[in-house]
Amino acid sequence: MAHMDAHATPTDWQPRIEAVWADETLTPGEVVTRISVLASELGPTDPRGPFELGGAHDSAGDEAAAALHYERAIELGLSGSARAELDIQYGSTLRNLGRHDEAVAVLARHVGDTERDPALGAAPEAFLALALHSAGRSDEALAVALEALIPTVPRYQRSLRGYASALRTAGAAPGRHPSPGTGSGPGPGTLPA
Repeated sequence: MAHMDAHATPTDWQPRIEAVWADETLTPGEVVTRISVLASELGPTDPRGPFELGGAHDSAGDEAAAALHYERAIELGLSGSARAELDIQYGSTLRNLGRHDEAVAVLARHVGDTERDPALGAAPEAFLALALHSAGRSDEALAVALEALIPTVPRYQRSLRGYASALRTAGAAPGRHPSPGTGSGPGPGTLPA
């Protein structure tokens, strides 16, 4: 029998984590307990444990504990698509904790990232829009949301780009009414009231 390092990851670790997340019969507390047990199987320097624990506490509504675990996973160097997922979850947690500017900074890193995991879709933009809105930057939030939708709209892309640009300009100059300019949209050139 081969010797296994005490902190080597069992080959079935990730499937067992996924099974916990997929089990809709578990209470949030049970999820935290099960994820804690699985995280303890990893070495103390493996960032996946704190990442999964952060998610468990987050889904249980304990954002303060979640933030601590997410921060530990970042310190330990979580990378790849798991890091992008962490940033989305951490950014959302920061927003829920009222740390809006930090949330915006964390989430903005992934907007426009052409190499991100396609499974994330427009999640970074969606959560960035929420964080911007919570930070009182509603025009910019709407611009981010519109820009995320543009690739999915076969027609009116030029108009939507114009409106998004106008919203960003309006957000930079309080009191200005967003307008994409004459002729760029289906209406009279201004956003409807």
